[in-house]
Amino acid sequence: MEAKLLTVNIGRATPSAHTSAERGTGIDKRPVNGPVAVAAPGPKGTAGSGLAGDTVVDLRHHGGDDQAVYAYAREDLDDWQRELNRELANGVFGENLTTAGLDVTDARVGERWRVGPEVLLEVTSPRIPCRTFQGWLDEHGWIKRFTEAAVPGAYLRVLEAGEIRAGDTVRVEHRPDHDVTIGLMFRALTTRRELLPRLLEAGEALPQEARATAAKYAQRAAS
Repeated sequence: MEAKLLTVNIGRATPSAHTSAERGTGIDKRPVNGPVAVAAPGPKGTAGSGLAGDTVVDLRHHGGDDQAVYAYAREDLDDWQRELNRELANGVFGENLTTAGLDVTDARVGERWRVGPEVLLEVTSPRIPCRTFQGWLDEHGWIKRFTEAAVPGAYLRVLEAGEIRAGDTVRVEHRPDHDVTIGLMFRALTTRRELLPRLLEAGEALPQEARATAAKYAQRAAS
C-alpha cells in the first residue's frame, strides 16, 4: 500500500480546564482543504507549529523545531476507535498529519519522509501524553492506557519547507541503520528507563533534551 497523507489538520486556541496555559489549548485540530505551508518554526519556548495557521498555546512544552509537526497513523486511530467504542475523526489526537500505509511507531529517529513533492520531514521523538490530552478525550485513565499501548505517534522537524495537502504521497527517503524507533524511544522515556542509553545510538538526530536525559542515565548507570 502506498503511504499517503489522508488529512492535514490545524487548530486554533480553545479554552480548556485541563491546561495551565492562559489561552487554553490548540489540541482541537481539524482537517483543512487546500495547500498548507510548512516550515521550521524556530526554537522551542518561543516558536510554535511548523504548519501555517496552526496554533500551539503551551510553548514551554510543545512546538519548536523538534516538534514542528505531529503525525499519527489512521490505522492506529482505527485500533483506538474499536477499543474505545467511539468514532475518532482525523485530527482528534491533536495530530497535524493523519497518515495511511505508514508504520509510524516503527519509524526510526532520523528517518526522513518526503511529503508531496516539496516538503522533507525528519522523525525526532514520540508524543508523551499529558493531562490536556486526557481532558480533551474525556477518557478515564487515558494517560495510563495510552502509555501502556505505546503507540504514540511521531514528532518531526522540517528539513525542507514547502506546501502539503491531503492526498499527498509520503515516501521514506532515508532510514537510519540504528534501531532507535519511535516505539522504543517512547518506552525508554516512560515505562522502561533502562532503555535510555540505547537512544544515544540515534546520534545528532536525537533531540537535545532526550539526548541529555539518556546521557545522564547512562553515566549514572556506569558509575
